[in-house]
Amino acid sequence: MAVYTKVRSEEIDAFLTRFDAGSLVSAKGIAEGVENSNYLIETTQDRFILTLYEKRVDPGDLPFFIAMLDHLAEKGCPVPPMIADRDGIKIQQLNGRYACLIKFLPGISLTVPTAAQAEATGRALGNMHDALQDFNAERPNSMNHDTWRTLAVDCGPLELDNIAPGLHDLVEAELGFLDTHWPDDLPKSVIHADLFPDNVLMLDDHVTGLIDFYFSCTDVRAYDVAITHAAWCFSEDGVQFNPAISNALIGGYSEAFNLSDTERAALPVLARAAALRFLLTRAYDWINTPADAMVTRKDPTAFLNRLKFYQANPDIFKA
Repeated sequence: MAVYTKVRSEEIDAFLTRFDAGSLVSAKGIAEGVENSNYLIETTQDRFILTLYEKRVDPGDLPFFIAMLDHLAEKGCPVPPMIADRDGIKIQQLNGRYACLIKFLPGISLTVPTAAQAEATGRALGNMHDALQDFNAERPNSMNHDTWRTLAVDCGPLELDNIAPGLHDLVEAELGFLDTHWPDDLPKSVIHADLFPDNVLMLDDHVTGLIDFYFSCTDVRAYDVAITHAAWCFSEDGVQFNPAISNALIGGYSEAFNLSDTERAALPVLARAAALRFLLTRAYDWINTPADAMVTRKDPTAFLNRLKFYQANPDIFKA
Protein backbone atom coordinates (compact mmCIF):
# COMPACT_ATOMS: atom_id res chain seq x y z
CA MET A 1 0.00 0.00 0.00
CA ALA A 2 1.13 3.57 -0.66
CA VAL A 3 -0.01 6.99 -1.81
CA TYR A 4 0.88 8.11 -5.32
CA THR A 5 -2.39 9.87 -6.22
CA LYS A 6 -3.36 12.58 -3.73
CA VAL A 7 -7.08 12.92 -2.96
CA ARG A 8 -8.51 15.79 -0.95
CA SER A 9 -10.95 15.14 1.88
CA GLU A 10 -13.70 16.96 0.00
CA GLU A 11 -13.20 14.62 -2.96
CA ILE A 12 -13.39 11.55 -0.74
CA ASP A 13 -16.55 12.84 0.93
CA ALA A 14 -18.14 13.36 -2.49
CA PHE A 15 -17.01 9.87 -3.55
CA LEU A 16 -18.72 8.34 -0.51
CA THR A 17 -22.10 9.75 -1.56
CA ARG A 18 -22.26 6.95 -4.14
CA PHE A 19 -22.45 4.41 -1.30
CA ASP A 20 -24.58 3.67 1.74
CA ALA A 21 -21.47 4.16 3.84
CA GLY A 22 -22.05 7.35 5.78
CA SER A 23 -20.21 10.65 5.45
CA LEU A 24 -16.49 11.21 5.92
CA VAL A 25 -15.05 11.69 9.41
CA SER A 26 -11.35 11.23 8.61
CA ALA A 27 -9.04 10.03 5.85
CA LYS A 28 -5.39 9.05 6.24
CA GLY A 29 -2.96 8.01 3.53
CA ILE A 30 -1.24 4.66 4.06
CA ALA A 31 2.46 4.78 3.19
CA GLU A 32 3.39 1.07 3.38
CA GLY A 33 3.84 -0.88 0.16
CA VAL A 34 4.49 0.16 -3.43
CA GLU A 35 1.56 -0.81 -5.64
CA ASN A 36 -1.51 1.41 -5.26
CA SER A 37 -2.69 4.55 -3.48
CA ASN A 38 -4.54 3.68 -0.27
CA TYR A 39 -6.45 5.66 2.33
CA LEU A 40 -7.87 4.54 5.64
CA ILE A 41 -11.37 6.03 5.71
CA GLU A 42 -13.53 6.54 8.78
CA THR A 43 -17.16 7.52 8.21
CA THR A 44 -20.14 8.12 10.43
CA GLN A 45 -21.01 4.42 9.89
CA ASP A 46 -17.81 2.37 9.69
CA ARG A 47 -14.18 2.16 8.58
CA PHE A 48 -13.07 1.35 5.02
CA ILE A 49 -10.04 1.23 2.77
CA LEU A 50 -10.17 3.41 -0.34
CA THR A 51 -7.82 2.09 -3.03
CA LEU A 52 -6.86 3.90 -6.23
CA TYR A 53 -5.18 1.58 -8.72
CA GLU A 54 -1.83 2.69 -10.08
CA LYS A 55 0.47 1.56 -12.89
CA ARG A 56 0.99 -2.10 -11.95
CA VAL A 57 -2.70 -3.00 -11.71
CA ASP A 58 -4.45 -3.51 -15.02
CA PRO A 59 -8.05 -2.28 -14.69
CA GLY A 60 -9.05 -5.26 -16.81
CA ASP A 61 -7.95 -7.53 -13.94
CA LEU A 62 -10.24 -5.93 -11.37
CA PRO A 63 -13.25 -8.18 -12.17
CA PHE A 64 -10.99 -11.20 -11.50
CA PHE A 65 -9.93 -9.82 -8.11
CA ILE A 66 -13.53 -8.98 -7.20
CA ALA A 67 -14.75 -12.47 -8.15
CA MET A 68 -11.92 -14.15 -6.24
CA LEU A 69 -12.48 -12.12 -3.06
CA ASP A 70 -16.23 -12.71 -3.22
CA HIS A 71 -15.59 -16.45 -3.65
CA LEU A 72 -13.19 -16.58 -0.70
CA ALA A 73 -15.51 -14.53 1.51
CA GLU A 74 -18.40 -16.89 0.71
CA LYS A 75 -16.17 -19.81 1.73
CA GLY A 76 -15.49 -18.17 5.09
CA CYS A 77 -11.94 -17.02 4.44
CA PRO A 78 -10.97 -13.76 6.19
CA VAL A 79 -10.64 -11.50 3.15
CA PRO A 80 -11.87 -7.94 2.45
CA PRO A 81 -14.45 -7.87 -0.35
CA MET A 82 -14.98 -4.74 -2.40
CA ILE A 83 -18.18 -2.81 -1.68
CA ALA A 84 -20.82 -2.06 -4.28
CA ASP A 85 -22.40 1.37 -4.57
CA ARG A 86 -26.15 1.96 -4.64
CA ASP A 87 -26.25 0.82 -8.28
CA GLY A 88 -24.39 -2.40 -7.57
CA ILE A 89 -21.14 -1.13 -9.09
CA LYS A 90 -17.85 -1.97 -7.37
CA ILE A 91 -15.30 -0.50 -9.79
CA GLN A 92 -15.37 3.30 -9.58
CA GLN A 93 -13.27 6.20 -10.89
CA LEU A 94 -11.69 8.92 -8.76
CA ASN A 95 -9.11 11.53 -9.75
CA GLY A 96 -8.35 9.81 -13.02
CA ARG A 97 -7.82 6.39 -11.42
CA TYR A 98 -9.95 3.30 -11.11
CA ALA A 99 -10.93 2.99 -7.46
CA CYS A 100 -12.71 0.66 -5.05
CA LEU A 101 -14.11 1.02 -1.55
CA ILE A 102 -13.08 -2.03 0.43
CA LYS A 103 -14.28 -3.57 3.68
CA PHE A 104 -12.00 -2.78 6.62
CA LEU A 105 -10.83 -5.79 8.61
CA PRO A 106 -9.66 -5.60 12.25
CA GLY A 107 -6.22 -6.71 13.33
CA ILE A 108 -2.62 -5.64 13.04
CA SER A 109 0.17 -6.71 10.72
CA LEU A 110 3.23 -8.13 12.39
CA THR A 111 6.86 -7.09 12.40
CA VAL A 112 8.30 -10.05 14.31
CA PRO A 113 5.84 -12.98 14.18
CA THR A 114 5.87 -15.83 16.66
CA ALA A 115 5.82 -19.49 15.72
CA ALA A 116 2.15 -19.68 16.73
CA GLN A 117 1.32 -16.77 14.43
CA ALA A 118 3.30 -18.36 11.59
CA GLU A 119 1.41 -21.62 12.11
CA ALA A 120 -1.91 -19.75 11.96
CA THR A 121 -0.80 -18.01 8.77
CA GLY A 122 0.23 -21.29 7.16
CA ARG A 123 -3.16 -22.72 8.08
CA ALA A 124 -4.94 -19.68 6.62
CA LEU A 125 -2.95 -20.04 3.39
CA GLY A 126 -3.86 -23.72 3.21
CA ASN A 127 -7.52 -22.93 3.82
CA MET A 128 -7.36 -20.33 1.06
CA HIS A 129 -5.89 -22.83 -1.39
CA ASP A 130 -8.59 -25.33 -0.42
CA ALA A 131 -11.32 -22.73 -0.96
CA LEU A 132 -9.94 -21.86 -4.40
CA GLN A 133 -10.06 -25.42 -5.72
CA ASP A 134 -13.48 -24.78 -7.26
CA PHE A 135 -12.73 -21.22 -8.37
CA ASN A 136 -12.53 -21.46 -12.15
CA ALA A 137 -11.39 -17.98 -13.20
CA GLU A 138 -7.76 -17.64 -14.22
CA ARG A 139 -5.25 -14.81 -14.43
CA PRO A 140 -1.77 -15.20 -15.91
CA ASN A 141 1.10 -14.36 -13.58
CA SER A 142 2.42 -11.06 -14.94
CA MET A 143 5.50 -11.53 -12.71
CA ASN A 144 6.28 -15.18 -13.49
CA HIS A 145 9.81 -16.48 -13.91
CA ASP A 146 9.71 -15.90 -17.66
CA THR A 147 9.57 -12.12 -17.03
CA TRP A 148 12.48 -11.83 -14.60
CA ARG A 149 15.23 -11.63 -17.20
CA THR A 150 13.51 -8.62 -18.77
CA LEU A 151 13.16 -7.08 -15.32
CA ALA A 152 16.87 -7.57 -14.68
CA VAL A 153 17.68 -5.88 -17.99
CA ASP A 154 15.38 -2.99 -17.09
CA CYS A 155 17.26 -2.55 -13.80
CA GLY A 156 20.57 -2.35 -15.64
CA PRO A 157 23.88 -4.07 -14.81
CA LEU A 158 25.53 -0.97 -13.36
CA GLU A 159 22.51 -0.14 -11.22
CA LEU A 160 22.34 -3.71 -9.88
CA ASP A 161 26.03 -3.64 -8.98
CA ASN A 162 25.49 -0.29 -7.26
CA ILE A 163 23.01 -2.05 -4.98
CA ALA A 164 25.52 -4.82 -4.19
CA PRO A 165 28.87 -5.56 -5.85
CA GLY A 166 28.59 -8.51 -8.24
CA LEU A 167 24.79 -8.54 -8.08
CA HIS A 168 24.35 -8.49 -11.87
CA ASP A 169 26.41 -11.66 -12.36
CA LEU A 170 24.69 -13.40 -9.47
CA VAL A 171 21.27 -12.58 -10.93
CA GLU A 172 22.31 -13.85 -14.37
CA ALA A 173 23.53 -17.13 -12.90
CA GLU A 174 20.36 -17.61 -10.88
CA LEU A 175 18.15 -16.90 -13.90
CA GLY A 176 20.00 -19.64 -15.75
CA PHE A 177 19.54 -22.06 -12.84
CA LEU A 178 15.80 -21.39 -12.68
CA ASP A 179 15.38 -21.72 -16.44
CA THR A 180 16.80 -25.24 -16.10
CA HIS A 181 15.10 -26.33 -12.88
CA TRP A 182 11.66 -24.65 -12.87
CA PRO A 183 9.08 -27.38 -11.96
CA ASP A 184 6.35 -26.99 -14.58
CA ASP A 185 4.72 -30.32 -13.66
CA LEU A 186 3.42 -29.25 -10.23
CA PRO A 187 -0.28 -28.54 -9.53
CA LYS A 188 -1.43 -25.02 -10.35
CA SER A 189 -4.20 -22.88 -8.93
CA VAL A 190 -4.96 -19.26 -8.13
CA ILE A 191 -2.40 -18.12 -5.56
CA HIS A 192 -1.95 -15.00 -3.43
CA ALA A 193 1.68 -14.53 -4.54
CA ASP A 194 2.49 -11.78 -2.01
CA LEU A 195 1.60 -13.06 1.48
CA PHE A 196 4.09 -11.03 3.49
CA PRO A 197 3.47 -10.37 7.19
CA ASP A 198 2.10 -6.90 6.33
CA ASN A 199 -0.56 -8.61 4.20
CA VAL A 200 -1.81 -10.69 7.14
CA LEU A 201 -3.88 -9.11 9.89
CA MET A 202 -3.87 -10.80 13.30
CA LEU A 203 -5.35 -10.48 16.76
CA ASP A 204 -3.15 -12.43 19.18
CA ASP A 205 -2.52 -15.75 17.38
CA HIS A 206 -5.59 -15.61 15.14
CA VAL A 207 -5.63 -14.50 11.51
CA THR A 208 -8.34 -11.88 11.02
CA GLY A 209 -7.48 -10.85 7.50
CA LEU A 210 -5.60 -11.81 4.36
CA ILE A 211 -5.26 -8.66 2.27
CA ASP A 212 -3.65 -7.10 -0.81
CA PHE A 213 -4.42 -9.70 -3.48
CA TYR A 214 -3.27 -7.62 -6.46
CA PHE A 215 -0.51 -10.05 -7.45
CA SER A 216 -2.94 -12.98 -7.30
CA CYS A 217 -2.70 -15.16 -10.35
CA THR A 218 -2.71 -18.70 -11.65
CA ASP A 219 0.63 -20.39 -11.02
CA VAL A 220 2.31 -23.30 -9.26
CA ARG A 221 0.49 -23.65 -5.95
CA ALA A 222 3.56 -24.61 -3.94
CA TYR A 223 5.23 -21.43 -5.19
CA ASP A 224 2.75 -19.57 -2.95
CA VAL A 225 4.08 -21.56 0.01
CA ALA A 226 7.65 -20.69 -1.00
CA ILE A 227 6.86 -16.98 -1.30
CA THR A 228 5.25 -16.98 2.14
CA HIS A 229 8.20 -18.88 3.56
CA ALA A 230 10.68 -16.35 2.17
CA ALA A 231 8.56 -13.50 3.54
CA TRP A 232 8.05 -14.89 7.05
CA CYS A 233 11.04 -16.98 8.08
CA PHE A 234 13.85 -14.41 8.16
CA SER A 235 14.80 -11.27 9.98
CA GLU A 236 13.80 -8.14 8.07
CA ASP A 237 17.27 -7.81 6.55
CA GLY A 238 17.28 -11.48 5.52
CA VAL A 239 20.41 -12.27 7.54
CA GLN A 240 18.87 -14.49 10.22
CA PHE A 241 16.79 -17.57 9.36
CA ASN A 242 14.28 -18.75 11.98
CA PRO A 243 13.77 -22.55 11.79
CA ALA A 244 10.94 -22.50 14.36
CA ILE A 245 8.95 -20.09 12.17
CA SER A 246 9.74 -22.23 9.12
CA ASN A 247 8.54 -25.45 10.74
CA ALA A 248 5.41 -23.78 12.12
CA LEU A 249 4.47 -22.20 8.80
CA ILE A 250 4.89 -25.41 6.79
CA GLY A 251 3.20 -27.42 9.54
CA GLY A 252 0.17 -25.13 9.68
CA TYR A 253 -0.19 -25.22 5.92
CA SER A 254 0.08 -29.02 5.82
CA GLU A 255 -2.64 -29.35 8.47
CA ALA A 256 -5.07 -27.37 6.32
CA PHE A 257 -4.08 -28.55 2.84
CA ASN A 258 -2.00 -31.46 1.67
CA LEU A 259 1.54 -30.61 0.62
CA SER A 260 2.57 -33.56 -1.54
CA ASP A 261 6.02 -35.13 -1.43
CA THR A 262 6.65 -33.83 -4.95
CA GLU A 263 5.68 -30.28 -3.96
CA ARG A 264 7.84 -30.41 -0.83
CA ALA A 265 10.80 -31.65 -2.88
CA ALA A 266 10.40 -28.64 -5.19
CA LEU A 267 10.36 -26.08 -2.38
CA PRO A 268 14.15 -25.43 -2.42
CA VAL A 269 13.96 -24.33 -6.07
CA LEU A 270 10.69 -22.44 -5.57
CA ALA A 271 12.13 -20.61 -2.55
CA ARG A 272 15.13 -19.51 -4.60
CA ALA A 273 12.70 -18.30 -7.24
CA ALA A 274 10.68 -16.37 -4.66
CA ALA A 275 13.82 -14.70 -3.31
CA LEU A 276 14.98 -13.73 -6.79
CA ARG A 277 11.56 -12.41 -7.77
CA PHE A 278 11.43 -10.01 -4.82
CA LEU A 279 15.09 -9.13 -5.13
CA LEU A 280 14.46 -7.97 -8.69
CA THR A 281 11.20 -6.11 -8.08
CA ARG A 282 12.64 -4.37 -5.04
CA ALA A 283 15.74 -3.48 -7.04
CA TYR A 284 13.60 -2.05 -9.84
CA ASP A 285 11.55 0.00 -7.36
CA TRP A 286 14.69 1.11 -5.53
CA ILE A 287 16.07 2.46 -8.78
CA ASN A 288 12.84 3.92 -10.23
CA THR A 289 10.54 5.07 -7.38
CA PRO A 290 9.85 8.83 -7.71
CA ALA A 291 11.59 10.87 -5.05
CA ASP A 292 8.36 12.67 -4.08
CA ALA A 293 6.18 9.55 -3.77
CA MET A 294 4.68 8.91 -0.34
CA VAL A 295 5.95 5.35 -0.28
CA THR A 296 8.38 3.25 1.71
CA ARG A 297 11.13 1.85 -0.53
CA LYS A 298 12.24 -1.64 0.48
CA ASP A 299 15.85 -2.76 0.54
CA PRO A 300 16.55 -5.35 -2.19
CA THR A 301 19.56 -6.79 -0.34
CA ALA A 302 17.17 -8.32 2.20
CA PHE A 303 16.17 -10.77 -0.54
CA LEU A 304 19.70 -11.14 -1.82
CA ASN A 305 20.51 -12.49 1.66
CA ARG A 306 17.54 -14.86 1.49
CA LEU A 307 18.58 -16.08 -1.94
CA LYS A 308 22.09 -16.86 -0.76
CA PHE A 309 20.66 -18.75 2.22
CA TYR A 310 18.37 -20.87 0.05
CA GLN A 311 21.25 -21.59 -2.34
CA ALA A 312 23.38 -22.85 0.54
CA ASN A 313 20.66 -24.72 2.48
CA PRO A 314 18.44 -26.83 0.20
CA ASP A 315 17.65 -29.34 2.97
CA ILE A 316 15.62 -27.06 5.24
CA PHE A 317 12.29 -28.22 3.76
CA LYS A 318 12.83 -31.91 4.43
CA ALA A 319 10.19 -33.35 6.75
